[in-house]
Amino acid sequence: MTSTPTVTDGPLQPATTKAPSAAALLSIGGRQALVALRLLLAMTVIVGIVYPLVVLGIGQLTTRSAANGSLITDSSGTVVGSSLIGQQFDGPQWFAGRPSAAGDGYDAMSSGGSNLAADSPDLLTLVEQRRAQIAADDGVDPAAVPPDALTASGSGLDPDISPAYALIQVNRVAAARGLTAAQVRDLVQTHTQGRTLGFIGEERVNVLELNLALEQLAPS
Repeated sequence: MTSTPTVTDGPLQPATTKAPSAAALLSIGGRQALVALRLLLAMTVIVGIVYPLVVLGIGQLTTRSAANGSLITDSSGTVVGSSLIGQQFDGPQWFAGRPSAAGDGYDAMSSGGSNLAADSPDLLTLVEQRRAQIAADDGVDPAAVPPDALTASGSGLDPDISPAYALIQVNRVAAARGLTAAQVRDLVQTHTQGRTLGFIGEERVNVLELNLALEQLAPS
């Protein structure tokens, strides 16, 4: 047989727990604060010092040029720019880069495009103005001017142009520098980079690198 629990008369009284003393609370809080401080210091050292140094070291050992900004130097060793950021080149003796809507042109602090829609009348007018100007400067048919010569990139800092845009500038640059068109055309072909991994992107010419190499050509 099982026994039946005895029911006592009157309401049940809740169990009471003795409240911790102020000294105990202070001790517990102090230990928790110490643990939090140790964790903060450890994570600061690991994430704020050790990890950046490890990444920096790996970058310097494996891809030193890219880790330092892909800087380009001239024949004297002076840094003249980066292969990742375009520059403004004025004058018929230089290859021109892609139009830029970043600030006054290639302003890294104002990177961005024109934000004009594809059907914007303002964009259409700008494109036609650029087409006419390039055709006149380079002595080519307006239909021969490629798209990258007419529209700015989304970043406004694109350092490359298409081989087609470089080639229509050959005669102008050659005449301005006293070079033969064949010399300049060969230089463009030498500096034409293929698609990444053979299938990503398009063929391109880095304008800064091309202009630096151009300065090394002796007039014919």
